[in-house]
Amino acid sequence: MNETLATAVAIAREAGALLLSYYDRGIRLEYKGEADIVTEADRASEALIVKRLQAQFPEHAVVAEEGGGHSAESEYRWYVDPLDGTTNFAHGFPMFCVSMGLEKNGEMILGAVYDPLRDEMFTAAKQAGAELNGRPLRVSKVDRLEEALVGTGFPSNKRHKNANIHFYHQISLRTHGVRRAGSAALDLAYVAAGRLDCFWEFNLHPWDLAAGALLVREAGGQVSDMAGRPHRLDAESIAATNGLLHGELQEAFEEIFAGRYRAGLPPVRRPA
Repeated sequence: MNETLATAVAIAREAGALLLSYYDRGIRLEYKGEADIVTEADRASEALIVKRLQAQFPEHAVVAEEGGGHSAESEYRWYVDPLDGTTNFAHGFPMFCVSMGLEKNGEMILGAVYDPLRDEMFTAAKQAGAELNGRPLRVSKVDRLEEALVGTGFPSNKRHKNANIHFYHQISLRTHGVRRAGSAALDLAYVAAGRLDCFWEFNLHPWDLAAGALLVREAGGQVSDMAGRPHRLDAESIAATNGLLHGELQEAFEEIFAGRYRAGLPPVRRPA
């Protein structure tokens, strides 16, 4: 396990350095859909990661965001996001990362999330804890939702079909604040590090959260779907907390799902 994690860390660092080379000189955008962008950097990072994984672990399957992975009859499967936070990256907003997680027989066993701008490597291994640049990570000790700093995210396309704006509104009123940084993998890493106390989002992909969810668990936190059920990589939602806040956050979600909003939109006066 240690050797495998060390290999993942080395690959993530190499991919992060590649991303920085693109970030520093600017990149060309392509649209995958209505508002979903992909860049040269995404593809180059993914190609590098997949090539390295195939060389080191030829028997492992790889699932990668841009479709560059490969299938294999194996008990091991890597989930790779070569650039989580593509929109941020494309606009020069400094919040993006490389995320890699390894699953064995359906269970996540290790993960690495690398922020190359801050040179922060978040790592976790099953039943071995989580670390940031070699230092142990622990979730926060905040035990009241009104004192919590919370993260969430929104889809890059079809936002009008996503209900999260209603949850954002209500959770903002019940907490110390809600942040939307644009990188789910880093949001989860920040919950593990105690920088955020909770995180939730709808309709993420397995590569968005495979490594981050393991980080939260190994740092002492709790991960479920937004209805409180055990979390799966194919779940329609995720809720990750420091554990102390999980019940209170679930109660808040239940109220919102049921349409029991504690506060409606106040009257807004149009500027003269």
